[in-house]
Amino acid sequence: MGCVDALSSQQSKDDSKFTWTDVTDRSIKSSTSSERPVDKDADVDTLQRSSPDGTDPDSEENMYKEMIFGEDALKIPPSESYCLSHPIRRGHFNISQDYSLNQVLEDLRTIWNWILTEKLHINPRDRHLYSAILVLGETFDNREIKEMLSIVLCDLGFTTAVVHQEALAAAFGNGLSTACVVNIGAQVTQVVCVEDGVALPHTALALPYGGDDISRCLLWVQRCHRTWPNFQTDPVNKPIDMLMLNKIKESYSQIRSGSFDAVTLVHSYEHEKSVGHQKTKLSALNVPPMGLLYPRVLVPEEYPPPPRSWFQDYDDMLEDPWQTNDSLYSSGNGGFGMWDSYPMFPTRLKKFDNIGLVEAIVSSILSTGRIDLLRKLFCSIQLVGGTASTAGLAPVLEQRVLNTIPSNQPIEKAEVLQLRSYPLFVPWKGGVILGVLDIGRDAWIHREDWAKNGVHIGSGRKYKDSYFLQAQAMCYYNT
Repeated sequence: MGCVDALSSQQSKDDSKFTWTDVTDRSIKSSTSSERPVDKDADVDTLQRSSPDGTDPDSEENMYKEMIFGEDALKIPPSESYCLSHPIRRGHFNISQDYSLNQVLEDLRTIWNWILTEKLHINPRDRHLYSAILVLGETFDNREIKEMLSIVLCDLGFTTAVVHQEALAAAFGNGLSTACVVNIGAQVTQVVCVEDGVALPHTALALPYGGDDISRCLLWVQRCHRTWPNFQTDPVNKPIDMLMLNKIKESYSQIRSGSFDAVTLVHSYEHEKSVGHQKTKLSALNVPPMGLLYPRVLVPEEYPPPPRSWFQDYDDMLEDPWQTNDSLYSSGNGGFGMWDSYPMFPTRLKKFDNIGLVEAIVSSILSTGRIDLLRKLFCSIQLVGGTASTAGLAPVLEQRVLNTIPSNQPIEKAEVLQLRSYPLFVPWKGGVILGVLDIGRDAWIHREDWAKNGVHIGSGRKYKDSYFLQAQAMCYYNT
């Protein structure tokens, strides 16, 4: 492992001060323009400067940074001509008419290279001494996984790599081998049951909403209550506004009975230099996070999801085609319909239209069938992802899951387990544990074999010595 300086606690950030990102490259004329250097977050954005007159952005006259990453990319002054890129969106590559597969892969390569160099301090010449562990969400298709493996092995220069499912890594990261893992991300929520170190394919569900949808719902609720200042807030087109909404949501939104209001400063970023602000009373702050339980509350997204026509190898990283919401790949729900001309690949995926988080958890666990396993899973619900830290979410889920279980099921208890670390970091800790357990096994894919033969990716690796591995994982975590 490299020397990490990226995993600083979010609570340590000082949100009271705001400064625009300095786009000026204060170093001597760039000598690394051939290396497309990446932020600590998995879904980090990149901003690439475009020069309208066609001049070299690294020339001595301009001295602009060619690329800016992470949260700094969201704070670019509006007057600067940078292009924002989101390589991953709604759990898949963000491919569109204006964003080709090659560009998506190039941006991912650039992001990872920057992280390895600037955050982990791993010199590119030394990467052949390292192996990589890819912890990936269950939404990714096999072709996407293969493309990412090619980046890791062929472009970034790691000697070997192994792929692990995020749900399995999250369970091991919390010292468990059996759990119902609920991963509430920014744009997708995933529910997968894990039994004895094996992710069960038939229990996997994907819900097309997450923390970003709650943030947009927060803005919609305030405008309905007419409490939002008369600012030109546009989180869809202005990243800085979405960043502000996310921070307000993280600070004030919670699930509780009765009305909940709060007073905060709402900033205006309409002008580059003079940043205005206004003290504002926010109303009904308990409504937006309830969108996790009642998805119809969430505001439909303005932009449609990426098309799926380019996928031919459409199997996911589990063993069976997995269950998701077909509307995630349609142009409905408020989209512009710009992808109507794209032929959708035939799918056997089950539909889950507007299903709430409670129903998804109960459906996923009940699909396992065995009463002994049902009882164990209902008492081992694990929440991960940034939105999992929403105040009041865990007790509400416990109560509503228990009330939603059919009366013919002899289940008397439902419990959401307490995490031992920040929810965003649990899957990465589990990836470290799984990497240690993989030492000496045949799970690793070697760069030479991948370059020559394109090794087949095994779906849903199973651990036969599950109890032994569970004991090892627990010992490693306690250490």
